Amino acid sequence: MRINLVCMGKTSDKEISGLIKYYENRLPKYWNFELTEISDVKNAKNLSADLLKKEEGKLFLNHIENGDYVIILDEKGSQWTSRQFAGKIDGWMSASIKKVLFIVGGAYGFSDEIYERANEKISLSKMTFTHQMIRLFFIEQIYRADQILQGKPYHND
Repeated sequence: MRINLVCMGKTSDKEISGLIKYYENRLPKYWNFELTEISDVKNAKNLSADLLKKEEGKLFLNHIENGDYVIILDEKGSQWTSRQFAGKIDGWMSASIKKVLFIVGGAYGFSDEIYERANEKISLSKMTFTHQMIRLFFIEQIYRADQILQGKPYHND
């Protein structure tokens, strides 16, 4: 199974980028993890929030294939514990899902087209975080899920 985290915009903070790389390097190769950062929409400052979400949605759709299982990271999504997340990943692997695509949207969220295409919505917290920090938190959770599934002592309940 491939796991792909697709994000709007680049990670410009060097410290966060370094920590993201740290966890990416700790992931085992069989996770086939990939982080995709999509360049921001040009002239975004001149667009309304709705039009910006639509333009970002078009860019996201370019990275989604027909068979992908799409999960958007959204404040209105369900919240899982780390063990529940690990169980979900285990279930997707057992169901022979080839690629799970997690999407981090722009500052205004997602277009209707992305909401319609999504198989699930998850929220990492009721709090708001920067889009750069969400990438770090999420990749760490993928690593944590791997450790849970392997029965290693990284995660403590």
